[in-house]
Amino acid sequence: MRAVLMAGGSGTRLRPLTCDLPKPMVPILNRPIAEHIINLLKRHHITEIVATLHYLPDALRDYFQDGKDFGVQMTYSVEEEQPLGTAGCVKNTSELLNQTFLVISGDSITDFDLTAAIEFHKQKKSKATLILTRVPNPIDFGVVITDEEQRITRFLEKPSTSEIFSDTVNTGAYILEPEVLEYLPENTESDFSKDLFPLLLAKGEPMYGYVAQGYWCDVGHLDAYREAQYDALEQKVKLDFPYAQVAPGIWVGQNTHIANLKNIQAPAVIGDNCRIGARVQIEAGTVVGDNVTIGADATLKRPIIWNGAIIGEEAELAACVIARGTRVDRRAHVLEAAVVGSLSTVGEEAKISTGVRVWPSKKIESGATLNINLIWGHTAQRNLFGQRGVQGLANIDITPEFAVKLGAAYGSTLKPGSQVSVSRDQRNVSRMVTRSLIAGLMSVGVDVQNLDATAIPISRTVIPTMSVVGGIHVRVHPHRPDYILIEFMDGKGINISKALEKKIEGAYFKEDMRRSQIHEIGDVAYPTQAVDDYCTAFEQLLQIDTIRHSRAKVVIDYVYAVSGAVLPQMLDKFGADAVVLNASLNKTAVSTIEREDLLNQLGHVVEALKATFGVQVSANGEQLILVDESGMPIRGEMLTAMMVDMVLTSHPRGSVVVPVHASSAVEQIARRHDAKVIRTKVNPTALMEASQKNPNVVLGGSGETGFIFPQLHPGFDSMFCIAKLIEMLTIQERSLVSARSELPRVIYKSYTIRCPWRVKGALMRYLVDTHPVENLDLKDGVKIYQPYSDNWVLVLPDASEPVVHLYANSSDRDWVEESLRDYRQRVQAFVVREQEQAMAEV
Repeated sequence: MRAVLMAGGSGTRLRPLTCDLPKPMVPILNRPIAEHIINLLKRHHITEIVATLHYLPDALRDYFQDGKDFGVQMTYSVEEEQPLGTAGCVKNTSELLNQTFLVISGDSITDFDLTAAIEFHKQKKSKATLILTRVPNPIDFGVVITDEEQRITRFLEKPSTSEIFSDTVNTGAYILEPEVLEYLPENTESDFSKDLFPLLLAKGEPMYGYVAQGYWCDVGHLDAYREAQYDALEQKVKLDFPYAQVAPGIWVGQNTHIANLKNIQAPAVIGDNCRIGARVQIEAGTVVGDNVTIGADATLKRPIIWNGAIIGEEAELAACVIARGTRVDRRAHVLEAAVVGSLSTVGEEAKISTGVRVWPSKKIESGATLNINLIWGHTAQRNLFGQRGVQGLANIDITPEFAVKLGAAYGSTLKPGSQVSVSRDQRNVSRMVTRSLIAGLMSVGVDVQNLDATAIPISRTVIPTMSVVGGIHVRVHPHRPDYILIEFMDGKGINISKALEKKIEGAYFKEDMRRSQIHEIGDVAYPTQAVDDYCTAFEQLLQIDTIRHSRAKVVIDYVYAVSGAVLPQMLDKFGADAVVLNASLNKTAVSTIEREDLLNQLGHVVEALKATFGVQVSANGEQLILVDESGMPIRGEMLTAMMVDMVLTSHPRGSVVVPVHASSAVEQIARRHDAKVIRTKVNPTALMEASQKNPNVVLGGSGETGFIFPQLHPGFDSMFCIAKLIEMLTIQERSLVSARSELPRVIYKSYTIRCPWRVKGALMRYLVDTHPVENLDLKDGVKIYQPYSDNWVLVLPDASEPVVHLYANSSDRDWVEESLRDYRQRVQAFVVREQEQAMAEV
């Protein structure tokens, strides 16, 4: 006899466990439900099995393959376009069913005597026999009534309370004769209980109900899933345990190390290749999957832990479900009936409350208390991608093996044979990471244009000319010398969209990466014209004769972060005098204090040489701090205002793009020049995108991020900024000192406050609720305006750290001081209240 295993269910009521796994593949005792059903069929000498698949069909097909390893013969029928229903999917396999066959659900746990049911079917000469069981509460099942001969006389699918007329229910297992399938139309959705069985009843076909003895559980929701696990552990149902029993009621897999077996209460299951740390307490009812690590002093109170999970020291899990590959960090608590989806992270000392569900690939921040389901978002901005690319500690978070996988993940989102440019700064650690990224790209059939050590402005300039679909740039983080920053760019040289970031993250975390055959491996080319192409574009946007006649002298400090710089050669070509300081890689990192010392030294050199100005360049050629001829630094909001004034003087009626937290000096300057100000979110990608898509933009960025000249390329470029500044000072017959003296008088101050990730959203809501909507700008953070003035306060959550930034802007110093003090107190008081409330809940 053949069996049809209905295994197409998506298990929506088992979410989040079935977000990336079909319901029949959900594990009971560390083995898929479908495997337990196949073992049951095998015990009753049914070894030819046809599995009907729809939702994520490859998961089951890849696991069982041809069935040989499981002692059966597997055949598959996939509903490609739309689900055909319980009966329609069986009708779809009718050519394989030419004799009496069994239909059984792949998402229930049972030990029914199938042999007895088949014998009953034959004795009754039935056309269709439903295997029934009795349950205390039949409201979720199809109720069936039979006569004294067990012939079915009536049934009702999932009745309401008032419609219940029996406790005998349909288990979803049937013994059928092949001719009953002739009642069903081809390629049409149909259901056994709603369509076929009522029709057979109406036609008077012999249809019987066999009331089976034994265990049956429809694993249709999370409570039932946990119940089935505990029943299996207590051996209320006859299932095959996949591991050896090392003590009464304790089953342990191979190559598993347990510090103290005496700390385990029976019954419990621990899989293969596990590491159970010292003083771990494991209570009765606990199921631990394969390849799981449990840290010292953890407490496990009947959790169900799937394969590959990592549980930190002193963590506490209570009757919850921890899905595949999830990490629960030190001292975290996951409470009863909570479910954490696969590949998620629960931070240190975080708490997931009773019954809360966390969907796959989510991150719960350290110290957070999660009281509601986490489905779409993340409680913390600690994804693979941050506000600006992928970043992490060099050779700790960003390792060669990480970079290989990241390169393969990115390449897998592109078509085979695509070309990508790769560039880096001149640090050895960046070279190491870049080579690993290139290996990953090549492994998935992507060709690489290796620009090698190239400043990022040069990369952004040449990417649109290279027939590449995108680019990657690797460098030491501009503000964290122990961090690596990996930025991904599109074919225009702009940082990639959030949508593409999510695609890369999906490929990375799901390990959904193709593997190319030997002849498809990507190639690497080494273009030699990148610098020349950049210089050509650079020159075309400058008035070279003006610079040549300016007789400018510029002192450039590269802060030990570059060698062989392009800019001094360009300025020399234009007839300007460039004096270069600290252009070597002798130092691996420069601290903030050292950078300030170098800036002070730069001021002295500028004064001594009577230079036009000085500039300290950073961030691989993106950012800069100016030093005027008197040796005074110009940075931050003053630098933003000065550049806006200089550029709009040269290009009146143009548009400038600045971040939302830039001072109101920008608007005052724009009014002088009949110009337009476009404000964006503070992240660099938003500035780049706005500078490209808005017409007539002549400048973008800020003193903090660097400046964008959209006509050259979409990114920030300190090198072009310096040359353009020489041109503008010459044409406008100004010096930096005089330009600074003409800026509007604006008082602008900021303050940073610690704020836990979990409080940020509530803080923003509180601010919105306590201010008139007409006084608010919610472009990024909450900006509160004082009517009929340039006075405003901005409360801006940091995208990377558990802090919020306060900015106050006015022409009145007292108003700024008072407002900053007021909002600092408001925010701090709110954070304290939220933390006290969280502690009370704990």
